[in-house]
Amino acid sequence: MVLYAKDVDRVSGFYCAVAGLVTTDRGEGHVVLTLPGPQAGAWELVVHAIPAAVAEGIRLTSPPERREDAATKLVFPVEDLARARREAARLGGVVDPAEREWSWNGVRACDGHDPEGNVFQIRVADATTP
Repeated sequence: MVLYAKDVDRVSGFYCAVAGLVTTDRGEGHVVLTLPGPQAGAWELVVHAIPAAVAEGIRLTSPPERREDAATKLVFPVEDLARARREAARLGGVVDPAEREWSWNGVRACDGHDPEGNVFQIRVADATTP
C-alpha cells in the first residue's frame, strides 16, 4: 500500500506510534513501514512524498479535516484501542471516541484519521464477539 503525504516523517511516525508499525527502509521522499515481529515483510505501507507541485496546492487544517470520500481505508491490528487513541491525539490525528467503537466478526474496531486527514481503522481481537 502506498500513502501519499505532504509531511512524510510526520505521517510515518504517526503510524509507527498508533499502529505499531516499524520502519524498514527510508529513502529520498519515502519511508517503508511494516508490521513488527513474525509478520514483518508480509505487508508494507510506503509513505511517499506528494510531488512538490501538487503539494503546494494542498492546504492542511488544524485539526485536520477527515477525507471520508477516499476510495480506500487503511486497517491496522493494534493491541490496545485506548493507547492508540491517546497516541493519535498526541501526534495530531484522531481515533474516534470509545462510544463510536463497534464489534463484529471477532474484532472491536474504531475509525480515525491521521494528521493529514487520511482515514484509517484500528482493530483489536474481541473474544466476546461471535
